[in-house]
Amino acid sequence: MRALGVDLGSKRIGLAVSDFSGTIASPHSVLLRNTSRRKDHEAIRRIIIDEEVEIVIVGLPLTMAGQKGPAAQGVVDEVRLLSSVVDVPVELVDERLTTVAADRILREGDLSATERRRYVDKIAAAVLLQAWLDGRKSP
Repeated sequence: MRALGVDLGSKRIGLAVSDFSGTIASPHSVLLRNTSRRKDHEAIRRIIIDEEVEIVIVGLPLTMAGQKGPAAQGVVDEVRLLSSVVDVPVELVDERLTTVAADRILREGDLSATERRRYVDKIAAAVLLQAWLDGRKSP
């Protein structure tokens, strides 16, 4: 099963895809937010079609206490809209610390702050998607 990981940010959307066996997540791209959510969702829909995606996994930014704050509610609302545009299931998963993990990975790669900003969103999406893929395999 091919999956698309999505890290919805206010300025950028990080995307990652799994291989066709649903085993390994790889960073895909970063979409710069448009002035229209509809155009953002249409861009995601095109990637779903082009990459033959069967499920979309969207990060839910819960608080460290596991509660839904304003950012999480915004993602829930946006996922409701996205679900009406795409023809595959859309699932929300806890994304706590994925951006922190992605930034750590990029720091270990000795990238400058400017370079890290360019990649962190799609790396965060890959971290999120890989965690979801791994969770499907555990009993």
